[in-house]
This record gives sequence, C-alpha cells and structure tokens, in this order.
Amino acid sequence: QVQLVESGGGLVQAGGSLRLSCAASGNIFSINSMGWYRQAPGKQRELVAAITSGGSTNYADSVKGRFTISRDNAKNTVYLQMNSLKPEDTAVYYCTAKVLATPPLRLADYWGQGTQVTVSS
Repeated sequence: QVQLVESGGGLVQAGGSLRLSCAASGNIFSINSMGWYRQAPGKQRELVAAITSGGSTNYADSVKGRFTISRDNAKNTVYLQMNSLKPEDTAVYYCTAKVLATPPLRLADYWGQGTQVTVSS
C-alpha cells in the first residue's frame, strides 16, 4: 500500500533548529495535502502545519514565524523546517498525507510512525 517514513528528529537546545522529512512510497497515484501533527505527553494530537498540492500552507498559531512547511512533489516528500525551537515544542511529530492510491483508486489518509523532537531549556 502506502508508507510514510519520517526522519530528522532529535534533541536540540532551545533556540536551535531541526528539519524533519517525510517520504511517501508505495502504490501512489497522487498526493493531495500533506502535513505534520504533534503530540506531547498527556496532550491531544494537534496540527502543526499543512500544505496542499498547489503549495498553499497553514500553520498553528504557536509555530507561525518559526516553522516552515514545504514539499517536493517529484519526490513525494514533505519537510518541516523548525527554527527558534522552544521546550514546549517537545513532542512526537507525525507526518500525514492524503493519498490517492492504486489499485483500486482510493483516497485515504496515511500516517507515519512518528519522530521524537526534544527541546531542552
């Protein structure tokens, strides 16, 4: 079917930067939107950023001006550049994509396994 594989998480000091990547593979006909969610311990999963196939983006208020989402459609890959990281950004970050897979043609949401981001103060 379809697999999403994330990379780029890790431990960073406050004020530092990290870049997450997520590559989609499998029986992909096309990918609509792609995005990143995160879940901190004891909290609900929340949207961080999303990007459409046309490049339109939206961000959570808490990351605006610090995080940038982008995608390479030729590589079926989405990126999240995270700058000026804060301890409250600590969470497991999940990649998601709305994929039209084949066969048969079926639109569904797929998720990566998650990557840990830890920001120390």
